Amino acid sequence: MVVLSSCCEPHSRGFFCNDLSLRHPYKESTIKSWMLYLMCGVLPISMILLVEFYRAQDWTRLSHHNQLHSSGYFLCHMELPHWAVDSYRMISTFFFGLGIEQLTTDIAKYTIGRLRPHFFTLCQPVLPDGTTCNDYVNEGRYIEDYVCTAKDISAKQLKSMHLSFPSGHSSFAFFSMIYIVIYLQRRMKCSRFRMLRHLLQFLLIMFAWYTALTRVSDYKHHWSDVLAGGSIGIVYAFLVTSTFW
Repeated sequence: MVVLSSCCEPHSRGFFCNDLSLRHPYKESTIKSWMLYLMCGVLPISMILLVEFYRAQDWTRLSHHNQLHSSGYFLCHMELPHWAVDSYRMISTFFFGLGIEQLTTDIAKYTIGRLRPHFFTLCQPVLPDGTTCNDYVNEGRYIEDYVCTAKDISAKQLKSMHLSFPSGHSSFAFFSMIYIVIYLQRRMKCSRFRMLRHLLQFLLIMFAWYTALTRVSDYKHHWSDVLAGGSIGIVYAFLVTSTFW
């Protein structure tokens, strides 16, 4: 992922001047990157630690002999508790799935090079002959050779304009939220917390759903980009949680 973002350039896709799907205004993201990292990174890890710690305490209280078997894992000659070992397994699986999901998304982004809906607003392309899309001569032409003339456009924004498909926010959000929803279903089995579990699952799925919707309403992605990104996240979430016990 680091190599792709730092050393590779996305596929340079052309456009038609009369493509209305690329003429939307530029807007800031409703779900900022730091919000996404907080909700889809910090929150799942915190929930896993809390659930595993509570499971260990609850299991100890219900045990007749009040004694746990050895976990078999040691750190600096100190035996790790079962809840720490189980937390590590769940969190490491989460990060592995997150890594392959994001890599899959990035490979598609750089291979396809689809233009974002705000392309014309942010780029303001000019052809080598000095004409623009406002000139009648370019109507209906597929244009691949152009230069962006918009002022104050950064190199990052210029590169990002070609990374619309699929939606990284959507794949990230759906993977993280579906992963933790399945995790809660498999590991948070205490009957007295059943409705709390369902409420948490609903809220998590709604966050992923809202994130995906804002990517369309903020004109960052086409609806098909969001659909593809969300599908990637959901598929990988089910794959990496298929061995949960």
